Amino acid sequence: MKPILLFMGRACISLGSRTRAIGNAAKSQIVTNVRNTIHGFKKLHGRSFDDPIVQTERIRLPYELQKMPDGSAGVKVRYLEEERPFAIEQVTGMLLAKLKETSENALKKPVADCVISIPSFFTDAERRSVMAAAQVAGLNCLRLMNETTAVALAYGIYKQDLPQLDEKPRNVVFIDMGHSAYQVSVCAFNKGKLKVLATTFDPYLGGRNFDEALVDYFCDEFKTKYKINVKENSRALLRLYQECEKLKKLMSANASDLPLNIECFMNDLDVSSKMNRAQFEQLCASLLARVEPPLKAVMEQANLQREDISSIEIVGGATRIPAVKEQITKFFLKDISTTLNADEAVARGCALQCAILSPAFKVREFSITDLVPYSVTLRWKTSFEDGSGECEVFCKNHPAPFSKVITFHKKEPFELEAFYTNLHEVPYPDARIGSFTIQNVFPQSDGDSSKVKVKVRVNIHGIFSVASASVIEKQNLEGDHSDAPMETETSFKNENKDNMDKMQVDQEEGGHQKCHPEHTPEEEIDHTGAKTKSAVSDKQDRLNQTLKKGKVKSIDLPIQSSLCRQLGQDLLNSYIENEGKMIMQDKLEKERNDAKNAVEEYVYDFRDRLGTVYEKFITPEDLSKLSAVLEDTENWLYEDGEDQPKQVYVDKLQELKKYGQPIQMKYMEHEERPKALNDLGKKIQLVMKVIEAYRNKDERYDHLDPTEMEKVEKYISDAMSWLNSKMNAQNKLSLTQDPVVKVSEIVAKSKELDNFCNPIIYKPKPKVEVPEDKAKANNEHNGPMDGPSGTETKSDSTKDNSQPTKSSGEMEVD
Repeated sequence: MKPILLFMGRACISLGSRTRAIGNAAKSQIVTNVRNTIHGFKKLHGRSFDDPIVQTERIRLPYELQKMPDGSAGVKVRYLEEERPFAIEQVTGMLLAKLKETSENALKKPVADCVISIPSFFTDAERRSVMAAAQVAGLNCLRLMNETTAVALAYGIYKQDLPQLDEKPRNVVFIDMGHSAYQVSVCAFNKGKLKVLATTFDPYLGGRNFDEALVDYFCDEFKTKYKINVKENSRALLRLYQECEKLKKLMSANASDLPLNIECFMNDLDVSSKMNRAQFEQLCASLLARVEPPLKAVMEQANLQREDISSIEIVGGATRIPAVKEQITKFFLKDISTTLNADEAVARGCALQCAILSPAFKVREFSITDLVPYSVTLRWKTSFEDGSGECEVFCKNHPAPFSKVITFHKKEPFELEAFYTNLHEVPYPDARIGSFTIQNVFPQSDGDSSKVKVKVRVNIHGIFSVASASVIEKQNLEGDHSDAPMETETSFKNENKDNMDKMQVDQEEGGHQKCHPEHTPEEEIDHTGAKTKSAVSDKQDRLNQTLKKGKVKSIDLPIQSSLCRQLGQDLLNSYIENEGKMIMQDKLEKERNDAKNAVEEYVYDFRDRLGTVYEKFITPEDLSKLSAVLEDTENWLYEDGEDQPKQVYVDKLQELKKYGQPIQMKYMEHEERPKALNDLGKKIQLVMKVIEAYRNKDERYDHLDPTEMEKVEKYISDAMSWLNSKMNAQNKLSLTQDPVVKVSEIVAKSKELDNFCNPIIYKPKPKVEVPEDKAKANNEHNGPMDGPSGTETKSDSTKDNSQPTKSSGEMEVD
């Protein structure tokens, strides 16, 4: 079974002197443990410390950012009483490891696989960073899923009224404005099919920007009104952020003036102010103006008009702001829909995707076609005066996952450099994706350039790569080939095998996506970027022409990759090792705290019981002595015992139990003894009735063995003597004294009685066989059968002579 993990933008991790707190436990420490509580770190993934975005975030964050040895951004916190740097992959790995633990506790089984959602505008470097974080947590990421795509899946898979595959698709706009980003996508739906047509975004617009506008306003007001500079005090600033967020939510439901009151805010001052919705909208006018441009851009990219849109679905906390809704409604000229859960839609989409990818669940077929958010170009050196050529292999909004094959004519190893075509569209300072060196390229035997086929792909995670390369070696080919720098017509391998390979690649990358041989997500192009004919018949014609001339042999070539901001395997392994150590430290600290809490709980619980239910079972002298022990233990817990190893607390608890268990035992014996005695007494009385009936020659027991019955009679006599003696002795004791007989002994005696007596007194009466001729005569005398369906009924005399037995095998005694 595969868990569903959502990459939370507002997750919190707090590091302390002994352990880590993650999630809600960490969120409560944002104000009290300011410098060591990490939050808002999603934007730091895959970025260098010198990145402008990192430097902008650095000003906003209360904790310290640090440059890591590889140049990436990390955080510096105090953990285990020492200053320690953590890479962002480690921080997110902590979060994912906690979610993994939570999933395992809920499922009661190990968890290895997951689906993680990310913003649709994440670049390759950011996506690889999140994948590395999953590895740090010990998880296998089945898919990095764009958040808007996850929302679309959560919307579409439950719709029963989607148009058929041969009908015009239903177009739906999804708008997600969360804490720190604004994303818009247009999706086309058919029955069992989802295709993302276009996506746009504003990575710097979200709910926190509206919070910041309020914070800046109140900081200026408090500076004038109270003569305090809030931005110089990290703790006070965080408290103001929290209160402004609450005020923003209240203004979404109320248009009247709302108060802002914070006690002991700063320098022992209580501060107060007020704000209404109209003021808020005027304050955030510049932010609200940024809502419409992505909406306009996504419609242009999808080549759709407003009337082509069936529905507008909104999710994300910031979409609850009335002015944001108004901007969206004004643009589309139709009402917006809030059928999706604004906070959980992305998580639900991830859950569904996980179920689709998992063999453990049976889910209705639903294919997903995502897209490439940025155009990708390949550049390489040519043989003409060391010039360079380039080709745009994936355009913006190209379907994904997808593979393409590019053909080169080369005589030696060459390097391909992948980069984003239009850097101004990418919220990342570096256009480079990575470089890929195609090795072991050699000229043909006749000196001609070798034909090298390179497969590039955007995989299910949205990450670009050069997947494979192969050289086509000519064998006994007719004709002459010059050292041409480009190819205008592509040669193919065996067509059946080629189609099979394409199908296999598609299944590998798309997982659930259904493809057909005539339409696979793979194209073959020459290195000028021109597409070849894709029809199967054209390919087969060229294949036949090639085979007439001679034979070709395909040889796989090794590829050496150098990716932008790629985390080294050695460094990743060290992060995985460190996370394992921290998990073990957390486990040991939890066990230590549990042992300490057990002592504290025992002290309070036992002291409370001493004044109530245990009061009758302890002498005044022992009560005084035990109360002193409990008080001393309580004082120890808050003084010398505040920080002790686990074993010290375990020993302390055992010491307390030596005093408490005898009292607890007396109480439990007193409570349970009457029932045990009553049960044993009832069983003795039942056997005595059977003995009396046997003595009175009751025909129900005339089959019992006299010798055996004598043994039963003697056993019952001894049992009665034992019971009476124990009860008399127990009645003479006070409640503070140890009992003469324990409940366990009485229960054992009761079981012994059952085992000895029941096989004898409940021995079944042997059946008497009626001779055949006598039975026949009785049937003739009694007349025809009276029972239903020809079944003969028994006579009254037969009923009277039957043996009375209970269904449990015990005889019922009058």
